Formats: sequence, structure tokens, C-alpha cells
Amino acid sequence: MTVFLCSKCGTAITPELAELAAIPDVSDDERDRDKETRRAPSTVPRGHYVIDPEPWGPPYVVQDDQERPQPAQSRGPVVCREEGFVIWAGSRHTVLVHPDDAAGLQPLPNWENSSGCCGPTGDEGLNRACPCGAPVATLAADCFGPYELHLDPVRTYAFSQ
Repeated sequence: MTVFLCSKCGTAITPELAELAAIPDVSDDERDRDKETRRAPSTVPRGHYVIDPEPWGPPYVVQDDQERPQPAQSRGPVVCREEGFVIWAGSRHTVLVHPDDAAGLQPLPNWENSSGCCGPTGDEGLNRACPCGAPVATLAADCFGPYELHLDPVRTYAFSQ
């Protein structure tokens, strides 16, 4: 079992979690979204984590094929910026957890990087902080993308017993 802690202050961010071998397949069917929040089912079940090998969040890189754009990341929507359709080129190896497994994290002041329709899209960078105030994670919880929390691999660390 593994607990994830804040690199700045050492506070436990999660309870003990079990590692998954791969990111689970989650339905992206509109009928499977929560009727009240419009959120997708969580990518990772409670009590578990998985290392996401794909880039997550900014910076962005313009896609080569602007005629047939791909989603910005494997579980998200197509993203268009001023420069065209983009893909994410942020941190690799973020720790993907169920958002309720890091319930002590708080939005950044003034809800920085938390824009979205029904919740933060997660595409503006870190948007959740440890109780000490250090930005440590990105919550994606909008009505059109995945529902997941990414712990930054530099701003957090794992402790296994």
C-alpha cells in the first residue's frame, strides 16, 4: 500500500492506496455521466492509483494534422487554442487517483486554473493545493471530460510500507 505526500511539507495527501497495473477503461458514453453533476465515472476507483505515462496538462504543442485533430490527451476532448488544435505536452508519470481519495486538497486562491462549465477542465495546470498552500495536483471534473485527479510527480512523493 502507498500513501502520497506533499513534497513541501510532508503532509499525507491520500490514504493508503493500492496500485493498478494500467489505467482502467472508463465509459465516455453520455448516459453514464452523473445526472446531477454531469461528471463522467471516475477514471480510477476509490482506494487505488495508477501512474499515467502520457503527458498531462500544459504546455501545449500544435498538432501536425489540423484537418483531422485528435483529442488533446487520451481521455479528453479535442482542444483548440489561438494557434490551432493542440495536444498536451506537460508532465509525464502523474499519479492518477480518485478525487475523493485526496479530499483534503483545496482549490487554489481565487479558483486559479479552475475554469470550466460544471467544474475545472484540468487544462490550465495545477489547480489544487495541499493544506500548507503548495500547489500539488490538477483536478479534471468538468461535464465534458474525464473525472480524475493528477498528483504532480515532482510536488508529491510516494511512501510505501
